[in-house]
Amino acid sequence: MDLIFIEGFSGQTVIGIHDSELHHPQPLLIDVHAGVPRARACDTDRIGDTIDYGVVRERLVRLMAEHRLQLLEAFAEAIADILIDEFGASWARVKVVKPRKFDDVQAVGVQIERHAPTHRASKLVHGATVLNFLASGMVPAKH
Repeated sequence: MDLIFIEGFSGQTVIGIHDSELHHPQPLLIDVHAGVPRARACDTDRIGDTIDYGVVRERLVRLMAEHRLQLLEAFAEAIADILIDEFGASWARVKVVKPRKFDDVQAVGVQIERHAPTHRASKLVHGATVLNFLASGMVPAKH
């Protein structure tokens, strides 16, 4: 599996459950790792054959501006869903951190890992099998 990652993305957003957190943006640090089974870009050298981390970064900026979530867990889940659903990752690891949330703690946060649904992978395998049959001349005859 190949990993495309962004580490240390920083931004500000309104997130939290306490009244003091719900009126002003606060800093977040985000690390994302998106797994793809051997990216075709290794062979083709084309950005269209992999996950463009520049586009992922832009999507994170948009999420920070638009979301209405309160918990870091839900925010991390939204990022994992984006990586899997919008960018086609088969696996995602997301870490979201509130730095210096407390005076005596360097950081608090969450880290999650998610896998793409297996039915998507099985559909891809099924499609590849059909293409192999077609390529080998094993096409059903018309009656």
